[in-house]
Amino acid sequence: MNKADVHIYTDGSSRGNPGPGGYGIVMEWVGKPYKKEFSQGFKKTTNNRMELLAVIVALQKLKIEGTSVIVFTDSKYVVDSVEKKWVFGWEKKNFKDKKNPDLWMKFLPEYRKHQVKFQWIKGHNNHPQNERCDFLAVEASKQPRLLIDEGFENT
Repeated sequence: MNKADVHIYTDGSSRGNPGPGGYGIVMEWVGKPYKKEFSQGFKKTTNNRMELLAVIVALQKLKIEGTSVIVFTDSKYVVDSVEKKWVFGWEKKNFKDKKNPDLWMKFLPEYRKHQVKFQWIKGHNNHPQNERCDFLAVEASKQPRLLIDEGFENT
């Protein structure tokens, strides 16, 4: 089976930081009229946690290992941590004194299953998919039944 090129757009939101938050994901298979959207809200979390969780969840949705992926995000935190290879140094030191180690430990195995590149895009800049992800994330944070962000609330 041919590996599909997938574009993943993600955004995270936290109203209060920390406060109620959520993530939004738009996944598109390049060259196919196939698009999926996902979102989830949490009672108390941070913006950076939601930005990173959105990427993790999106990568988990990929069914074919080795898929070539571009993740578009407005999160410098996520892009720089991976593209500048900081996260691999943190991993060697067991994420000592780093924020969100639970999420980074979930991210790395998913990242390694695929060929993932990150592309930073300016947030709130009329980029249609990024605007959609932002909308999904904010709406998710306003839902009546929000999940508990265990990694945040148990630290």
